[in-house]
Amino acid sequence: MRIANFLLLHHAPAQADRLLKALCHPRMDNFLHVDLKSDQSLFAFLARRPQVQFLRRRFVINWGGFGLTQALLAGLREILAHPARYEFINLLSGQDYPLRPLTELYDFLAAHPGHSFVQAEPMGSPWWQLNRARLERYHLTDAPALPGRYVVQRALNAVLPRRQFPLSGYTVYGGNMSCWYTLSRAAAEYLVNFFAVHQELHQFGRLSWGSDEFLVATVLYNSPLRETLHNNSLRYIDWSTGGAHPRLLTSADLPGMLASGCFWGRKFNLDTNSAVLDALDAHCQVAQDALMGLPVD
Repeated sequence: MRIANFLLLHHAPAQADRLLKALCHPRMDNFLHVDLKSDQSLFAFLARRPQVQFLRRRFVINWGGFGLTQALLAGLREILAHPARYEFINLLSGQDYPLRPLTELYDFLAAHPGHSFVQAEPMGSPWWQLNRARLERYHLTDAPALPGRYVVQRALNAVLPRRQFPLSGYTVYGGNMSCWYTLSRAAAEYLVNFFAVHQELHQFGRLSWGSDEFLVATVLYNSPLRETLHNNSLRYIDWSTGGAHPRLLTSADLPGMLASGCFWGRKFNLDTNSAVLDALDAHCQVAQDALMGLPVD
């Protein structure tokens, strides 16, 4: 069994390099997408690491825009076409980091063939009560950054009726944990094929805010693969402070991260707290040595 790690990068190449070092595993390959707004030459040195390659197609990824969904679908299509035939695909950002040895992750996924890990809430949940506007209102996030763009957006929402999800009979799923997940090959293939047929999802997503936080989850949770989905992202993300972004994790968060049983944590910042990454490296090495029966100091 082989696993693909799909990394979305836009800044901090040194932190991405450290993450790739931590992702080194003989049965895992790493595919990198660099935001089209970023200078890819700054990341070129990452290709020197084994089992690392850049995805061919690049997209502009604006916060809340449709570009992330576009990059996901194009990247999945390229990874699925790879001759290595990956059975799982982990979607990661450059600010993620493993919390447990990759051997444990590999064994866990091998014990769950065909299963995917996508955390989401159905429409009507407390999260959706706060975020219905991203689905029902028009958003010009990806429109050219010209004066008056948001005046036009307000006018559209003042005169047009509330938007409806374009697929009849679908329950919409989403959440701020829904855009980072681990997909089985079957789920990735289903997504690529479904979005290719349903171009109305692309049209809807282009005028939505944060489509990456609900489109994929909605398609999968209304699919024949629903019984293979686990409502668990396998990721430790702290939203306790509220706001639009999760809290940066530091050394003070180590007890909670390590007790969570999660395989990944986010977000980390190498420049402001490298000590937490040092501690995670040490923890993973000790755990790996124990798995191999080596003496632990």
